[in-house]
Amino acid sequence: MENSLYKGVYVFAEQRNGEIQKVALELIGKARDLAADLNEKVYAVLLGHNIASQAQMLIEHGADVVICADAPELENYLTEPYTQAMCHIIDQHKPDIMLIGATTTGRDLGPRVSARVATGLTADCTKLEIGEDKHLLMTRPAFGGNLMATIVCKDHRPQMSTVRPGVMQSLEADAQRQGEVIMAEVPFETKKFKVKLVKSVKEKSNKIDISEAKILISAGRGVGCCDGLKLVKELAETLDAQVSASRAVVDCGLVGHDQQVGQTGKTVRPDLYFAAGISGAIQHLAGMEESGYIVAINKDKFAPIFQVADLGIVGDARQILKQLNDRLRN
Repeated sequence: MENSLYKGVYVFAEQRNGEIQKVALELIGKARDLAADLNEKVYAVLLGHNIASQAQMLIEHGADVVICADAPELENYLTEPYTQAMCHIIDQHKPDIMLIGATTTGRDLGPRVSARVATGLTADCTKLEIGEDKHLLMTRPAFGGNLMATIVCKDHRPQMSTVRPGVMQSLEADAQRQGEVIMAEVPFETKKFKVKLVKSVKEKSNKIDISEAKILISAGRGVGCCDGLKLVKELAETLDAQVSASRAVVDCGLVGHDQQVGQTGKTVRPDLYFAAGISGAIQHLAGMEESGYIVAINKDKFAPIFQVADLGIVGDARQILKQLNDRLRN
């Protein structure tokens, strides 16, 4: 394959019900860094119906060009129509790099597109950078998170990767920024549409997504069972924070999977992160090490969590949580 034919850093700008998802803006922010190293442009691929008005938002956050496919077939996410649209755009514009958010949508769309255009896909990347030979270096946890593997796709294009929400940082919106919008007409093969959306049911929940929280109190095995978790929840109430947990606590059934931080949970970047009774396995660190300020509480002074903590407290997590909450309340 002649890789010189492929140009630009492309981002799948995921939208739901006409609202651009935060991960799209995060990936555009990272795409700007990659494009600067390559001296290329940043392209956002926007698919949906009656969503062309959202193109300016993508430009304000860093896209140079927005390629928009606006069609009734793309109103709701379905694998086949979206795959056809993405593959058509890749075939027409020949991107060098394609970034997709590792959401439920992205995890479904990315592998299907990569298979259809005969290229590789590196999933759940935690780091992206341009190598000396101008190839994309895609780093992700491997072997159960026990080491980090850097993967290169030298012979096929586009170089594709998915990235979890919260891993990268979006840029501040610049209302003065100018860009180009290209409307794409997709020649859909409707005979291949085997699935249709019958009904969409939304779950009602008062919970705040932990990936959006400003303060997180995270419980690990060291807080014990119900009594320890109660202390975590009391501190969270005092600080107007959200409760999260390590995989050990989730596996015990004490909190739901939607509150898990780490490689098999969510990536978070709060302003303040309390790690209570969490040892700091690499799987957990991958999900929270970019937090603004990290406070770690653990009775083992050699726990790996202290290597990333801004403030470390050695002691029994339950006692310290209780004392800390009492002081804050008073």
